[in-house]
Amino acid sequence: MPIPDPPRSRIAERVREDRLKAAGAGADAAGHLHPSFRRKLHIRLAATLRWLHIYLSLFSLAIVLFFSLTGITLNHPDWFFNGVERSVEKAGKMNGNWLHAEPSRDVDKLAVVEHLRREPGARGAVAEFRTDETECTVSFKGPGYSADAFIERESGAYKITETSHGFIAVINDLHKGRDTGKAWSLLIDVSAVLLTVLSLTGLALLFYLKLRRKPGLAVVLIGAVVAAAVYYLGVP
Repeated sequence: MPIPDPPRSRIAERVREDRLKAAGAGADAAGHLHPSFRRKLHIRLAATLRWLHIYLSLFSLAIVLFFSLTGITLNHPDWFFNGVERSVEKAGKMNGNWLHAEPSRDVDKLAVVEHLRREPGARGAVAEFRTDETECTVSFKGPGYSADAFIERESGAYKITETSHGFIAVINDLHKGRDTGKAWSLLIDVSAVLLTVLSLTGLALLFYLKLRRKPGLAVVLIGAVVAAAVYYLGVP
């Protein structure tokens, strides 16, 4: 003879109903809980935010570390720049036909620049190319590097002075995007977007941690207040 199921407790039924209301879920005839669409959406969103936050953090780890360390080197240049600047002077001669001593004729700027890159080994981007009746001046700029060439239009003789400021100057210029070209400038923009997304996903995930939501938001607010206080009270 089969043993009948015990009668359900009213207290247990009431607790179960409260749980269903709190979770926003429904139940089937057997009494199994089924999360509602809204609950499923919240779970899916939390999982997506967590995935984005973790993998974007890993992807941008090297970039964040680079800009963090170079922030220190930029803020304390006197710690790193003593005695690292080095200047080298070179001289040579180029084809006078590129220079056209007659003022009415244009200088072959491309040929002049390519020669300076090839022979004395100038590098970086051309920052300035000036010409007058007797002389041409070409300036090259790069991260932690500069070169200035002075060329006589009549004879083709030139002198170039190259100045290097060392490794720290290179990474500082990379941090600032100075004389780094379009590709590195794009990388800085992408880095800024990644850091923004990381911050927003981290803040959004905080709202899914019920026990830590209020303390976490309080810490965020304190950090913002401290930064604002430093600006208003400490910046002249």
